[in-house]
Amino acid sequence: MGSTPQPGLLGSARSVLAALVEIGQTRLQLASTELEEERLRLVELLLYAIATLFFLGIGIVLATLLLVLVFWDGPRVLVLALGTTLFLALAVGLGAAWRHKARSKPPLLATTIAEFKRDRDALTGHPSDPA
Repeated sequence: MGSTPQPGLLGSARSVLAALVEIGQTRLQLASTELEEERLRLVELLLYAIATLFFLGIGIVLATLLLVLVFWDGPRVLVLALGTTLFLALAVGLGAAWRHKARSKPPLLATTIAEFKRDRDALTGHPSDPA
């Protein structure tokens, strides 16, 4: 008599389960997007580091040449001095940009965690602490 579930109850359970699976899929897609953004950020940091080291290396080579040529007369010294200054300034600027980017990253999966908190709040009916 009451042992077989009603089709309406089974249908409701399937709807709830489908909604939960859809929410889970959406959250996993969001997490995947955030991980991809983090990967791209790390690649960008690596490129900044490579460029910084390249220009620093060029600057050091030119500074060495400058020291060798400092006793020679002519405009060669001025040209090498300007080249050295340029490459070292590029290295300092790129190094500062790399340091800023490395320090100013958002927490990993912060958006996904916030969405899970909103889901929990919606299901329980009680807002959680914003902290």
